[in-house]
Amino acid sequence: MGTTPFRYFISLFLLLLCFEACLRVGDANVGCIERERQALLHFKQSVADYFGMLSSWGNGEDKRDCCKWAGVECNNQTGRVIMLDLHAQSLEGEIGPSLAELQHLKHLNLSWNDFGGILPTQLGNLSNLQSLDLRSDYGDMTCGNLDWLSHLPLLTHLDLTQVNLSKAIHWPQAINKMPSLTELYLSDTQLPPIIPTISISHINSSASLAVLDLSVNGLTSSIHPWLFNFSSSLVHLDLSGNDLNGSIPDAFGNMTTLAYLDLSWNELRGSIPDGFGNMTTLAYLDLSGNELCGSIPDAFGNMTTLAYLDLSTNELRGSIPNAFGNMTTLAHLDLSSNQLDGEIPNSLRDLCNLQVLLLSQNNLTGLLRKDYLACSNNTLEVLDLSHNQFKGSFPDLSGFSQLKELHLEFNHLNGTLPESIGQLAQLEVLSIPSNSLRGTVSANHLFSLSNLSVLDLSFNSLTFNISLEQVPQFQAEEIKLASCKLGPRFPNWLRTQKCLSVLDIPASGISDVIPNWFWNLTSYLTWLNISNNHFSGTLPNLTSYPSSLKMDMSSNCLEGSIPQSVFNAGWLDLSKNISILSHLDLSNNRLSGELPKCWEQWKNLVVLNLANNDFSGKIKHSIGLLHYMQTLHLRNNSLIGALPSSLKNCSDLRLIDLGKNKLSGKVPSWLGGSLSDLVVVNLRSNDFNGSIPLTLCHLKKLQLLDLSSNNLSGKIPKCLKNLTAMAHKGSLELVYDDEFDPTMTLSYVDNTLVQWKGKEQEYKKTLRFIKSIDFSSNKLIGEIPIEVTDLVELVSLNLSRNNLIGSIPATIGQLKLLDFLDLSQNQLNGRIPDNLSQIAGLSVLDLSNNTLSGKIPLGTQLQSFNASTYEGNLGLCGPPLLKKCPEDEPGEASFIGFGSKTKDIQDDANNIWFCGSIVLGFIIGFWGVCGTLLFNSSWRYAYFQFLSKIKDWLYVTTTVNMNRIRRSLQS
Repeated sequence: MGTTPFRYFISLFLLLLCFEACLRVGDANVGCIERERQALLHFKQSVADYFGMLSSWGNGEDKRDCCKWAGVECNNQTGRVIMLDLHAQSLEGEIGPSLAELQHLKHLNLSWNDFGGILPTQLGNLSNLQSLDLRSDYGDMTCGNLDWLSHLPLLTHLDLTQVNLSKAIHWPQAINKMPSLTELYLSDTQLPPIIPTISISHINSSASLAVLDLSVNGLTSSIHPWLFNFSSSLVHLDLSGNDLNGSIPDAFGNMTTLAYLDLSWNELRGSIPDGFGNMTTLAYLDLSGNELCGSIPDAFGNMTTLAYLDLSTNELRGSIPNAFGNMTTLAHLDLSSNQLDGEIPNSLRDLCNLQVLLLSQNNLTGLLRKDYLACSNNTLEVLDLSHNQFKGSFPDLSGFSQLKELHLEFNHLNGTLPESIGQLAQLEVLSIPSNSLRGTVSANHLFSLSNLSVLDLSFNSLTFNISLEQVPQFQAEEIKLASCKLGPRFPNWLRTQKCLSVLDIPASGISDVIPNWFWNLTSYLTWLNISNNHFSGTLPNLTSYPSSLKMDMSSNCLEGSIPQSVFNAGWLDLSKNISILSHLDLSNNRLSGELPKCWEQWKNLVVLNLANNDFSGKIKHSIGLLHYMQTLHLRNNSLIGALPSSLKNCSDLRLIDLGKNKLSGKVPSWLGGSLSDLVVVNLRSNDFNGSIPLTLCHLKKLQLLDLSSNNLSGKIPKCLKNLTAMAHKGSLELVYDDEFDPTMTLSYVDNTLVQWKGKEQEYKKTLRFIKSIDFSSNKLIGEIPIEVTDLVELVSLNLSRNNLIGSIPATIGQLKLLDFLDLSQNQLNGRIPDNLSQIAGLSVLDLSNNTLSGKIPLGTQLQSFNASTYEGNLGLCGPPLLKKCPEDEPGEASFIGFGSKTKDIQDDANNIWFCGSIVLGFIIGFWGVCGTLLFNSSWRYAYFQFLSKIKDWLYVTTTVNMNRIRRSLQS
C-alpha cells in the first residue's frame, strides 16, 4: 500500500508524457508543436510569396519540423516557437489572427514587407512577447486602437512605423500602460492629435522609455505635456516632420538624459532657449527646417558632448558664436540657409574632430583663411561655404588631406586657382562656379585628382591650357565648365571620360568640328549641353540614344538633316534656346508639310510643341500612341479635318492647344470623357461646329476653356457649374521639372495664348492663375445659365458676339474675382444687376450692343468705365452715359430756403404732394422745415432721399474724374 501513491505518481507522469507526445507529430525527429505548426501554415496561406522565401514551410516529410523553417526559432527543450523573423522577405497580403496561437512567442518581426488590411488585435494574447516589429514600407495596414498593447506586459520594443493609426485616439493612454517599454517607433502613422485634458500628464507612464520616434505625424504642440512625463528616461527623441508650433519649451532643457534630439521640419518660432545648454549629454541635435530667429545662444558651448548639430534652414541672425569652439567633439556642423553674417570665428580652429562644415546660403563675409580650421585640417571631409559673400583670393587648402567635397560657389572669390588644389588626393567634388576667378587651368590643377567625380568651374574667367597628350587620372560623372574657355579646338582630354552623366560646356569658345569619338560618350549621359559655341558638322545617325538623355545643341553651326535617331533622346533642343523637359520642341520655325506618321518611335514624349509653323494636312491617327504625353501644342498652323479619336488614348494630357488652325467637325465628347486630367483646353479660331458637348463638364481640373471664334451653336450647358477647379481656391501649375539634377534648375513651364483685354497674350509662369471661359464669336443661343455664376474663382468670362437672350444673371456679383467680363454684341435685355458694381477688381467690362435698359447701378466701378462700355443699349441711362434717367430729372422744387417761394416736392414712394410757405423768422423757418420733417415720415423720407442722391452724384463724379486722370497719367 505504501507504494501505491508512488505508482500513481509514475502513472500520472507517464500519462503527461504521452499527452505531450500526442501534441507532437508522430515522427520522433519533429521538434515543433503541431498546433503552432498549423498556425504558421495558416499564416503562409494568407500571404503571397512571389520569391519563394517560405519555400521551406510545408507538409512534406522533409518539412515536418517547423523549427527548421526559415525565419522560425524554437525553444530547444520544449519545441515552442519563440521567435518569428520574416523581415524584408518581399511578402504581400494580410497578417491573419492565426499567429495568436504562438503563445510562447517572444520576438515577432514582420517588418519591410507589403502587409495590408487590419492589424489583428489578437496579437495582444501573446503575453510573452518582448519585441514586436510590424514596420510597413507601404502604409496599407491599419489599426483602430492600441488598447490590446496593455496585455503585453513584457514588451520592450515596439515598431509600428507607417501603420495607419489615425483612429487610435487614445494612443497616449495605451502607451502609458506598458511598464516595460523601452523603444517605441510610431513614425508616419497618422497619429491623431492629443486632446488636451487635465489628467493626460498625470497618467502613470513607463519610466523605462528610452527611445521615442513620433516623426512625420502632423502632431501639434499639445504633445508636450504627455511628452515631458518621460523627461528622466528618454535618450532618443525624434519629433521631426510634425506641426509643432510656437516657441521651443524650456522644459526640453530638463531632459538631461537625452543623447539624440530631432525637432527638424516643424513650425517652431522664436529664439533657441538657453536651456539647451543644460543637455550636456546630447550628442545629436537637429533643429533645421523651422522658423527660428534671433542669435545662436552662447549656451551651446556647454554641450561639450555634441557630435552632430544642424540648425540649417531657419532665420537665425547675427554672427557665429565663439562658444562653438568649446564643442570639441563636434563632427558635423550645419548652419546653412540662415541669415548669419560676419566672419567665421577663429574659435572654429579648436574643432579638431570636425568632418562636415556647412555654412552655405548665409551672409558671411571676410576673407577665406586656412587657419579658420587649423586643427581640423586632417579630419575635415566636407566644406560648404557656398552662397555667401566671401571675397579675396582662393585659399590654400593643401593641408586638408581628407577633404572629399569642396563647395565655394556663388561668392566673390577672385584671383587664380592655385595649383595646390591638385594635392587634395581624396577630393571627389570640386564646385566653385559663379565666382570671379581668372587665369589658367593646367593639368597640374586637376589631372592628379584620381577620385574626382564632380568638376564644376562654370561661370568663371578661366582658360584651360591642356595639351593633347595629357590624360586625367579621374573618371568624372559630372563636368560643368560653362563660360570657361576650352577652345578653339575641341578638348581632347574629354575622350577619356567613359562614365559621364553630365557634360555642360556651353559658351566655351569652341570652334571646331565635333569629332566622331565624341558620340561614344553618350552611353551614360543624361544631360549634354554644347550650346552657344561654333560647332560644325552633321549629327550622326546613331542606332539609339539613351531615353533619359537631354540635349541642348542650340546656337551652333550644325548642318544637314536631323537624323531620325536623335528623336529617341528624352530632351531635344533645336529651337531658339527653348528648353523642354522630355519633349520635342520645333516651335517658332518655318516647317511645312504634313505632320509625321512615326509617332510610335517617340512614345516617351511628355511635351510635343510644333506651334507657330506651317504644318498642313490632318493630324495623323498614330498620335494616339503618345500615351505619356501631357502637353500638346499645335496652334497657329494650317491643320485641317477632325480631331483623331485616337487622341483619347493620351489620357495623361493636361494641356491641349490647337488654336488658329482649320480644324473642323464637332468638338469631340471624349475630350471630357477620356482626358480627365485636362487643365487647359484651347480650340479657338477653328471651324468646329455643333453644340458644346456636355462631357466637358466632367473636367474637374479644367481652369481654362477657350472655344471662341468657331461655329458652335446651341445653348451654354448648365452643367458648367461642375468645373470645380473654377469654383474652388487653388491652382494646378503646369511645370515639368528636371529630376536628374535639380541644381541645374531645368524645367519646362507650359504656356498658351489667352485673349485678354482685347489682345492675344501668351501666359507662361502666370498661366496657373488664369481661370477663364471664352465662348465668344460663335452662334450660341438661349440665356446665360445662372449656374455659371457658381464658378466663383473665374477671373475672365467672355460670351460676346453670340445670339444670347434674356437678362444678365442676378447673381453675377458672386464672381468677386472677375477682372474681365465681356457680354457685348448679344441680345441681352433687362436691367444691369446692382451687385455687378460690387466686383471691385473688374478692370475690363463690355456690355455694349445689347438691349439692356434702366439705370446703370451707382458705384465706384461701373461709372469709371468709358461710355463705350454701354453703348448700343438704347434703354440704358445714367452715368457715364450722357442720357439722364427719368427719376433724375429735376422737379418743380428741389430746395427750400429763406426768402424763396414754396415749391411742391413729389414723394416717389407714396406719390404724396406737399407744399409749404416761406415764413420770415427763425421760429417759422425752423418749424416749417425741421418740424415738418420730424412729424411727417413720408416727407422726411423724400428729403433725405434727395440728399442721398446729391451725395451719390458728388461721390461718383469725383471718382470717375480721378480714375480718368489716373488712367491718363498711366498711359
